[in-house]
Amino acid sequence: MNFAEVRFWELLLAGLGVIALARWPLARQRPGALPAFDRGALCALGLFLLACVSWLTVTIFLGVAVCSYYGLRWIVANHTRGHAWYLLVLIPLQLLPLFYYKYSHFVANQVLGLEVDYFRGLLIPVGISFYTFQMVGFVVDTLAFKHPLPSFLDFLNFASFFPQIVAGPIERRDVLLPQVQRFAFQWSWRNLDQGAGWIVAGLFFKCCLADNLAAFIHRENTVNAWAIWADNLLFGLRIYYDFAGYSLVAVGLGECMGVRLTLNFLSPYCSTSIGEFWRRWHITLSQWFRDYVYIPLGGGRTRYWALTVAVVFVVSGIWHGAGWGFVLWGALHGGYLIVNRLWSSRFRLPRPAAWLLTNTAAMGAWLAFYEVRSGFLQAKIQTLLAPGSYSWNNLRALWSQWDATSQAVLVLLLGLAGATLVAEWRSVAGRNEPYYYLRRPVVLCVLVALTLLLAPGVNNAFIYFAF
Repeated sequence: MNFAEVRFWELLLAGLGVIALARWPLARQRPGALPAFDRGALCALGLFLLACVSWLTVTIFLGVAVCSYYGLRWIVANHTRGHAWYLLVLIPLQLLPLFYYKYSHFVANQVLGLEVDYFRGLLIPVGISFYTFQMVGFVVDTLAFKHPLPSFLDFLNFASFFPQIVAGPIERRDVLLPQVQRFAFQWSWRNLDQGAGWIVAGLFFKCCLADNLAAFIHRENTVNAWAIWADNLLFGLRIYYDFAGYSLVAVGLGECMGVRLTLNFLSPYCSTSIGEFWRRWHITLSQWFRDYVYIPLGGGRTRYWALTVAVVFVVSGIWHGAGWGFVLWGALHGGYLIVNRLWSSRFRLPRPAAWLLTNTAAMGAWLAFYEVRSGFLQAKIQTLLAPGSYSWNNLRALWSQWDATSQAVLVLLLGLAGATLVAEWRSVAGRNEPYYYLRRPVVLCVLVALTLLLAPGVNNAFIYFAF
């Protein structure tokens, strides 16, 4: 479900049109049947849109959903005590498709060195990392808090709510399940107005900023430190506007349908510490690891807290992708957080310096995230650590790699990105309402115009569809 493609909106409107045609006579003749119809139609719409992505995607999703629900149902029905032991069986079963499609090649060929060609061509079902973690959280929360088991239809709606199934936010049971249990196709002007604002901002992030910035990222230079830092900066901006753009559209679609989703980003590049960065970046994933991994391992109250942080972030890196670069990226952020905790108790930097240090560290770590070629990654790290690679000639060579037109476009894009970040910062600092100034009516009109004028003519999939 690529929100940046016209095809998605055509399929969505077609699905909603079919539902409206089926719902109209039912509302007149059997209004008491509408609640069940609406929940069933919502489920059918989600599965239909997922099937339009690929049959593999919808088949694997249904397999994980059936395993999760009926495995949980069996535990609840037959065992009143010792739930934790049964989770040691059920959770690996939930994670098995994720491991097979996403990590079998990495483990077999790069970790164990087996050179198994079969695993090289596996296609990762879209969204498998997101909906698998959401269903694992559902199982744990249901047993830990002794919640009643909902109907299978309501569970499917919780797991397959189409705005967020393929790239988050990773919703929790107590947030999303009550909303889908009482869901109804009732459109209100207020919800549509609020939702449209989020959708416009999200599509501007994706189509205007992320997709255009992607064209300026050149990953082949391994000897010019300035060029590597430029790629880090551009990729850091691109992945933020890409992923946050998807999340904002998801929030907007949910709002239009009367469902409140968690805001997955809270202007992370406004952060003045790496801890704050992770409270603002991919919030639902951070909370998932906090509640289901970090705290069960002891949290920050044990003397082994640093090891716990390192483990959590290495696992988080692996969640993002199967490769040594993702392991390094997670380890770097784990190290940042350990140093930040030790540092903050003794030293306090001025806010501008803290902001610069935080974002420099985050941008530097993106190198390990996007450079999946081990040899290139090693060469680039060596270049960044070599003082001689920061020469004036290298800086001039960086700028001269683009012609005059490309230079002007890049300056325009960076100016728009900078203005957006300032608007985000003022929204948080001045209004305490994320993205407030980007959702004002006049600003939304400007964003629509910029998106129509500047969006490239090709459809680029959202980056996190690969995860």
